[in-house]
Amino acid sequence: MIRMFNLKDKVAFVTGGNGGIGLGIAKGFIGSGASVVLAARTRSKLDSAFSEISESGFGDRVLALECDVTDRSSIQAALDTSVAQFGGIDIVVNNAGTNKRAEEPHLLSEEDWQDVIDTNLTSMHSVTSLAFPLLKERGGGKIINIGSMTSIFGSPYASAYAASKGGVVQYTKSCAIAYAKYSVQVNAILPGWIVTEMTDDFGRLFPDRYAAIEGRTPAGRWGQPNDLAGTAIYLASEASQFVSGVSIPIDGGYSVQ
Repeated sequence: MIRMFNLKDKVAFVTGGNGGIGLGIAKGFIGSGASVVLAARTRSKLDSAFSEISESGFGDRVLALECDVTDRSSIQAALDTSVAQFGGIDIVVNNAGTNKRAEEPHLLSEEDWQDVIDTNLTSMHSVTSLAFPLLKERGGGKIINIGSMTSIFGSPYASAYAASKGGVVQYTKSCAIAYAKYSVQVNAILPGWIVTEMTDDFGRLFPDRYAAIEGRTPAGRWGQPNDLAGTAIYLASEASQFVSGVSIPIDGGYSVQ
């Protein structure tokens, strides 16, 4: 049974892997035996993430690459380097994302709307499209898309974010159907309120709402990035071979009430 969750000899490509949820998932993969590519834009955060993992003794199984997920040539270059280093790709985690907030939808600029859609949704299609041939070449694989609890319900102050994350669920279902014949399972994780750099910004903008979230969450706390690692390992492993097209909320029960 333990072997079902073993990721030994697997290679995972994690976008936005240099911090927050992406780094939490990457650490979980490494702990389960995988080699991991951290693909993200900010070099300083990549270096910090690489150092953190290396200090734990796994530096030989991590590769930190600058990658702009809104630029297909940058994605392709990162994938090419990953294959050259590790021999292939077995797991893709589409985690890179951003958020731009306004008190009401009509107050969000068109530029901010487009930036969120491009980063959160269009990039998912770009990464998946370029990585899929590598999974097919391996005879199968796993794609894990990171949505949000706003995939389930709306947000008046994060309309573009909610729209993009709603799209993540439908894109996940579409890919799950299309890629089943290639033994590629495609699923989504929908994080709730997780302590990250992105939600720190939310706390500064909406302190009253930030404080109220803990009271509504049945678990009685905000989540941590490593709270998502177990679900990601399951969806990346042989244990989920017959699971595809599902979206799993990881939110301490926030979305069920």
